[in-house]
Amino acid sequence: MLPEVALTLLPGIGPLLTRQLISYAGSAQAVLSAPMAKLQKVPGVGPAVAKTLLSHTAALRQAEDILRRAEKAGVRLLYYTRPDYPTRLRPVPDAPVLLYYQGTTELNAPRTLAVVGTRQATDYGRDQTERLIRGVAPYQPLIISGLAYGIDIVAHRAALQEGLPTIGVMATGPDQMYPAAHRRTAEKMLEHGGLLTEYPFGTGPDKYNFPARNRIIAGLSDGTVVVEAARKGGALITAELAQDYDREVLAVPGNLGAPASEGCNHLIRSNRASIYTGPEDIEQALNWDNALHPTRLPAALDPADFTPEEFSLLTILGSSEKQIDELSWQAQLPVHQVASLLLGLEFRGLVKALPGKKFALV
Repeated sequence: MLPEVALTLLPGIGPLLTRQLISYAGSAQAVLSAPMAKLQKVPGVGPAVAKTLLSHTAALRQAEDILRRAEKAGVRLLYYTRPDYPTRLRPVPDAPVLLYYQGTTELNAPRTLAVVGTRQATDYGRDQTERLIRGVAPYQPLIISGLAYGIDIVAHRAALQEGLPTIGVMATGPDQMYPAAHRRTAEKMLEHGGLLTEYPFGTGPDKYNFPARNRIIAGLSDGTVVVEAARKGGALITAELAQDYDREVLAVPGNLGAPASEGCNHLIRSNRASIYTGPEDIEQALNWDNALHPTRLPAALDPADFTPEEFSLLTILGSSEKQIDELSWQAQLPVHQVASLLLGLEFRGLVKALPGKKFALV
């Protein structure tokens, strides 16, 4: 993991360029070992970027320190090329290439739901959030939010109260708790959920980190419910990102003229979100069945027995049956390669073909 971590620490090398570099070179180690002439053949890499990549000694030293701190703190490093990277986040173009995760919950849960809203929550918003979480509890979804004041923390606490796993996506490093007032809740979440961030140790609550982390919340979730939101704010950013990622968006309507509901009412009026009136709206929007049993994931399978591509397909199929085109999109693999991999997995008795070019776990 040393070169992978080091690559994320180099200035000016963002997620999109990192993917481009690894696609051309084959690995993070190959990128850092490549000569100037080879680096400049990669689209988007000019002399300045190539020079940054060649001057990576300090980044390697910093990466060594990060790996030591992560091991000591029990923080897992999830790289986008590894099987344990969140499957739903993998196809998001600007998703982080490296995540820092501390917790006990499987991020590739069968059902995931983001619940977000304003920091200035009203009694109505808090009540609706608690009702929503109680309503979806029979489906056992993973509840995702941002650990912020207002609707976010109410969603996390309500999830814990209902025995649901919940993930807090942080805008700081894994060693920085913000806001500090939520530390006790965060500690409980580590036992029944977890904390996730793209930022390395020592990163404080920079204001630019908060809108950036919203893409992780949206990308991890099958759907996003906005409970309360003003006309501008982080919750609406999350909703817009979820739409960009072709995920379902629902909004809780509020009183006309209420500042905390203007954003939700606008989302509904402009057809940018479905109206939420009860848990059945989420079930219908996300195709949650009526059996109320979580779909089986290939948890008993050992990633070491499969290629990363094979395990990615198995993980995606763990949530529900999928068409081959959907598998191709989610796994970010060509359709012909997916077809070949599925055939191999079918011969091994792990996957079965269904009518309509659909596939499911055996």
